[in-house]
Amino acid sequence: MAGCAGAFRPPPTLVRMTNAHHGGVRLQELAGTLGSPLVELLAAPAGADVPIRRVVIVEPGDATEAGDLALLVGVRGAAAVPAIEAAAATAVAIKLDREGETAEVEKAAVEAGVAVLAVADGVRWQQVEALAGALVERARDSQGEQSHPDLFSLADTVATLTGGPVTIEDVAHRVLAYSHSDDEVDQVRRQSILGRTCPDDYLSHLQRLGVFGRIWSEEEVVEVPGRPELGLRRRMVAGVSAGDRPLGSIWVQEAGRPLAGRSAEVLRGAARMAALWLVRADGGASRTDELAVGLLTGEFDTAALAAHLGVDPAAPTTVIGLDLRMREEDRSALEIRRDRLTDIISVHAAAFHRGALVIPACGNIYVLLPRPSRAGDWLEELVDVLRRRTGTPVQAAVAGVAERLDDIPAVKKRASRILRLMAGEPGLRVATESRMRAALLLDGVAEALAQRPDVRDPAIDRLAAEHPDLARSLRVYLERFGDVNEAAAVMHVHPNTLRHRMRRVTAMTELDLNDPEHRLAALIQLRTAT
Repeated sequence: MAGCAGAFRPPPTLVRMTNAHHGGVRLQELAGTLGSPLVELLAAPAGADVPIRRVVIVEPGDATEAGDLALLVGVRGAAAVPAIEAAAATAVAIKLDREGETAEVEKAAVEAGVAVLAVADGVRWQQVEALAGALVERARDSQGEQSHPDLFSLADTVATLTGGPVTIEDVAHRVLAYSHSDDEVDQVRRQSILGRTCPDDYLSHLQRLGVFGRIWSEEEVVEVPGRPELGLRRRMVAGVSAGDRPLGSIWVQEAGRPLAGRSAEVLRGAARMAALWLVRADGGASRTDELAVGLLTGEFDTAALAAHLGVDPAAPTTVIGLDLRMREEDRSALEIRRDRLTDIISVHAAAFHRGALVIPACGNIYVLLPRPSRAGDWLEELVDVLRRRTGTPVQAAVAGVAERLDDIPAVKKRASRILRLMAGEPGLRVATESRMRAALLLDGVAEALAQRPDVRDPAIDRLAAEHPDLARSLRVYLERFGDVNEAAAVMHVHPNTLRHRMRRVTAMTELDLNDPEHRLAALIQLRTAT
């Protein structure tokens, strides 16, 4: 795609679609997706980026090959060491016999150059084969296509924002995805993940409380009290639905500390994101990400694009731009951080407005909100969240309203200009188009002037090129309306020093600083040179 288009933050997919080398799924993605409490990656001597192309159940002595994840049955713990040493597989999954034998298994794995995963007790080998095999098949099917975030990624994002482990279930209470978690989980969560469904006794308890009727009929976030006597912790749940059609639910369990104060809003936004994917998964909208970027670039036919996305081409849309102000020498690390933060923005945006679109492009992230939206307070809170997580001066620009979809590219460009102008004021968190209107006007004039050397004052250009310190002093002086004391404070010099500099400037340029036209012309030209 031409221009600086990025990737639309699409609805999550059910499993991670990662383009591993030569097909299959990377070991780190497979282990991370299955995660605790199913499996734990004990050793990866060849690195966690190796591809898994096949999942097989084997006994000691069975033949394996590179690319295999061999699920070793019949032996456990230290007894599996000879099979690990003899394996030709890329990775071997075993069950441990007792605590304290991890070191022996890890040593054998390193010497053999074979990755080893530990499978939790109580997990059936057929269950691991089915789940891991599905990941491999999905990754193989997605070869050559762009990798998308998934429900597991969404669950991890919600867990980060709420401070508790998260589970996403379908309408039949089968577990679709879950966040990574430590040991601070109760029996219901553990049994749900191991069995891939909510335990019957807890399901009956929820039905007696009327939880499902409330989350699916009223879009209500429901709190389910804990029952310490049964080892059950407090939970919050939001229904995932499309209109009157229930699709599932998203849960967060309270762990070692209370859930974050905005957990209900986060759950509501995450539920809306999950609903978008579950609906579109049936319709097969495989290129929605690329098409949505067309809203920013204007590269696609608007009417066709609107029909595909299910939006009204004549509907007004509020356009917001965010600059994370992140700078990384490692481009891949930067992209990983940006993707993670885009997930967070997507959850917050969906909570604020059901129809929000989040689109990374040109190094920034853009949010499109249907209809004119008063997003000021919400955006301030979002910027605060992002600043805390990044440690960078994240800034947001409300660029205004595009009256039709055709107008979005022009308003997007305005958002980019506002963000560029805001960079010089890191303390400014959120700026609106009206707040920045004068700066936009002067920036536009300066841009036009830069392309017209015939109307420029050559004395100002020489000053900027040969005496940049004097040029900056003149600009600060003019921007402070000739207030010597205020300008000197900005420059961190004595007022008499600044007066001396202004006398030198007038001598070199023949500027008349008492003439308003001289002052205005000099300031505009300096904006293109300093």
